[in-house]
Amino acid sequence: MTVSALAANVLTELTRRGQTLASAESLTGGMIGALLTDIPGASDSYVGGVISYATRLKATLAGVDVATLAKLGPVAAGTAIEMAHGVAQRCGADWGLATTGVAGPDAQDGHPVGQVFVAVSHQASDLSSVRELLLQGDREMIRQLSATAALGLLAEALGLSSHI
Repeated sequence: MTVSALAANVLTELTRRGQTLASAESLTGGMIGALLTDIPGASDSYVGGVISYATRLKATLAGVDVATLAKLGPVAAGTAIEMAHGVAQRCGADWGLATTGVAGPDAQDGHPVGQVFVAVSHQASDLSSVRELLLQGDREMIRQLSATAALGLLAEALGLSSHI
């Protein structure tokens, strides 16, 4: 399955359920939103999202508690989960999807290039899931793999196959 097919399957399932999705992206810089909005009819379930590239925007736009950022930093499992939950809440969506990590070319605050966290949150059930990735490749490859992994995590939460 291609990443486009994965995005289409996720949107189809969300629409079938009458549910919506919002995204909070850091290192992916809008790739998830682009992948989703490339699919005709995406607006039936994708409401939009935020690009919270700067750490302070993870709090002000994505809803991460400033105490979490102070304790864990911007690249952490807890930060990713709060981003997913916060963006869903702030955008009035059923589901939130988030990415945060280090795309490179340099390490950041003790985190190696390729360390990424993707998270999904479902508002009604309090279901949340986070996955740590240790990716190899150049900056562009890490960003693409991160966006794909985030969509795969959402597909799994929805009970869909995520194999690409």
